[in-house]
Amino acid sequence: MKIGSLGVDIILYVVVGLFALACLYPFVYVLSSSITPYEDYLKAPMSIIPRNVILDAYYSVLSFPLIQSGYKVTVFVTILGTFINLLLLITSAYPLSKKDLKGRRIILGFIIFTMFFNGGLIPNYYLVRSLKLLNSVWALILPGAISPFNLILMKSFISQIPDSLEESAVIDGANEIRILANIIIPLSTPAIATFALFHAVGHWNSFFSAVIYLNKRSSWPLMLVLRELVIENAVFEVGQIGVDLTVVTPFTIKMATIAVAIIPIMLVYPFLQRFFMKGLLLGAIKG
Repeated sequence: MKIGSLGVDIILYVVVGLFALACLYPFVYVLSSSITPYEDYLKAPMSIIPRNVILDAYYSVLSFPLIQSGYKVTVFVTILGTFINLLLLITSAYPLSKKDLKGRRIILGFIIFTMFFNGGLIPNYYLVRSLKLLNSVWALILPGAISPFNLILMKSFISQIPDSLEESAVIDGANEIRILANIIIPLSTPAIATFALFHAVGHWNSFFSAVIYLNKRSSWPLMLVLRELVIENAVFEVGQIGVDLTVVTPFTIKMATIAVAIIPIMLVYPFLQRFFMKGLLLGAIKG
């Protein structure tokens, strides 16, 4: 039994290790290609260990005005959008977790209804236009300010908190706002951190809403700029900064742009990793 169990463990470790390498390789490949001279890249296209290192592509990308404005818009939308998402999520989930709330089932029914049916792209566009949000970064924040699915998960998470804690606080004279701030939010840290990560990554990677609602290039988020440079092949605009395109080729600029776009949001994961699994599991157990 012990030998069989050891064999199974070895197979699992090998499979998980290969899967991890398959996930990690694209990121390492992009980083390596962005700092490798194009001549060296042509000699060994699949190599991830650069023989020579150049940072000219990063200088070119970070000096490009559209990248700079895209960073500002994306950071603003990510921080403010995530804050609004969490604020509405917590203040909506807490009262819905109360079993004695009048009309609770009806409200939850309307929320669940929106998970399966929505107005569609064109009605949403007309709504945003009627609110005068076109060509505004608020068009990237307000339409998706709250997620019905996350709201239900958050409500389930809060429902698992013992009622005795709230009853004790009420006896001590605490009102609902104080209970929410001093009891519910601290105990819901794993779920809040998990949803903060979800919303932050969603805002950082979002570009489709910008394609629909934003026409001014100065208002484009970073991912839309990345799409313009990588897919629409507008990298020659970056070359106008003054970098020698014989050394820094369009391919190298594309790789550097991708690296600049993905590294900041990847750095968030280590800080929220300890909350991630706990928040997911506890929030999905009880309905």
